Amino acid sequence: MPPERGQRLIIATHNVGKLAEFALLLAPHGLNCVASGALNLPEPAETAPDFAGNAQIKAIAAARATGDWALADDSGLSVSAMGGAPGVRSARFAIEAGGYPQALANIIAATRVTDHAAFVCAICLAAPSGDTATYLGFCHGTIAAAPRGSGGFGYDPIFIPTGSALTFGEMDKSTKAAISHRGRALRQVLAALFPSDPLERYAFSLTL
Repeated sequence: MPPERGQRLIIATHNVGKLAEFALLLAPHGLNCVASGALNLPEPAETAPDFAGNAQIKAIAAARATGDWALADDSGLSVSAMGGAPGVRSARFAIEAGGYPQALANIIAATRVTDHAAFVCAICLAAPSGDTATYLGFCHGTIAAAPRGSGGFGYDPIFIPTGSALTFGEMDKSTKAAISHRGRALRQVLAALFPSDPLERYAFSLTL
């Protein structure tokens, strides 16, 4: 049986930005969400070559450690002019650059404002048994000529989603959640968990 409303669900991340986005998206659905960091669970090594594999590693580790259902995501920014980089190495790319300000500058220097980019998110829902289901969300766009906005986190200030003039960093949380890669992936999870709910409850499109 999948987790039901009121049941504990472990959110397997120590990233406070991701936690804030998950809280916004999960709050209306009655799941008792607990962060893995609050339980002092260690972060497993992300050794998979793709987003889906790393999400599965984290979700399975949290589910087995707690005996609860767990949800984890792995996500990043892929830029066509950089051959898809930083991609699955998005967090490490920032660390190696000495922080996000320099990482943003490096990406801007490598691209033109017309170059395609996409945020990718894989979310894995894991049962205590280790069984999993994984959902993918994408948001296509371009790279801004300079960072804009103080909202969001990570690469948000330089990503302009298709159809918008604003970067993710300039958007309010609800607007971003409606179109973001993470929002699209997570709402597929919710639609699978609560199939009887009207789609209007999720305020989203499954078109990726």
